Amino acid sequence: MFGYADELGPEKVVHFYDPRLQLKGLLVVDNTALGPAIGGIRMAPDVTTREIFRLARSMTLKNSAAGISYGGGKAGILGNPDVANKDEMIRAFARFLRVHTDYIPGPDMGTDEHCMAIIQDEIGRAIGLHKELGGIPLDEIGVTGYGAVEAAEVAADFIGMSLKDATVAIEGFGAVGQACFRSLVTKGAKVVAVSDIDGAIFDSDGLEFDAIVQYDQSTKKVSKLWNRAYDRGRRISDEELFALDVDILVPGARPDVITMKNVEGVKARLVIEAANIPASLEAEKFLGDKGVLVIPDFIANGGGVIAGSVELRKGTIEESFETIRKQIRYNVSEILASSKAEGLYPREAAEQVARRRVIVAMKDKGRL
Repeated sequence: MFGYADELGPEKVVHFYDPRLQLKGLLVVDNTALGPAIGGIRMAPDVTTREIFRLARSMTLKNSAAGISYGGGKAGILGNPDVANKDEMIRAFARFLRVHTDYIPGPDMGTDEHCMAIIQDEIGRAIGLHKELGGIPLDEIGVTGYGAVEAAEVAADFIGMSLKDATVAIEGFGAVGQACFRSLVTKGAKVVAVSDIDGAIFDSDGLEFDAIVQYDQSTKKVSKLWNRAYDRGRRISDEELFALDVDILVPGARPDVITMKNVEGVKARLVIEAANIPASLEAEKFLGDKGVLVIPDFIANGGGVIAGSVELRKGTIEESFETIRKQIRYNVSEILASSKAEGLYPREAAEQVARRRVIVAMKDKGRL
């Protein structure tokens, strides 16, 4: 476990177990030098300790880069997010979190605004609440996907590409993937492929957002939509999606979907990491070396934490969108300029800035 530690953290690692519910959970508070740790609760049957460690560090860097006064953390629940007694499990997990006041939970894969309402009711702290509870519903309004597309627009301009008529493939059709799709369409891009856990659908002429969302919301799988409710295009595998000849690739769901095993097949000119840790560091460098621009996760998908910080100071939904737009566009412009000037990969340039702010705070507080 200590093999993950460096000068930034993690500060705290806690395993939870409720034998009655067979609830297994994990909390990693990576760094609190800038303030209490903010990070989502991920619920999935294949969540691992290593994954939560890496996500917690990503949150430290993301919150620092976003310029907010919060540190980074992450929690995980090992289990099926569609389990019948999910509310009971979330409430039990919240009770475990009660004493860990240096961590503020938010929604992530497998959890949503309803889960956050239960946690808020139990321990009095959470972000991503429904607006009726005075919150900003992060998934419902799609702030992470919105921010990722703002990042894409700046990055596309940097390499002489316009989002208008650009072809895009999106991995994942959850809250982030849907918000990316919606925002891309408003900017004139053509989304030709989307996927879920069971596969993908591809249409070279462009997918119809409204038709696909309507089908998805009926609790059916997007990957099974073709030839049922949507008779255009064809069904493809996830691996085929990553190898499509598109302008922009948006990994927007699971970790480690782009690795050295499949990176050679990536044909996109621009990769926007809307998901957390979707690519290995080796794969990112491989892409950079062959001229593909990769906007790292903690820069591209910072919309959720930015909106969460607005929520915590009782700001409005409109204010959150404007803050996201300004901050993410500024961050992408700065790291691309620094990357070009110093001959660094975009991730290296971004980490320099994010780590510097955390280290200054640690030194000021006598932690280094």
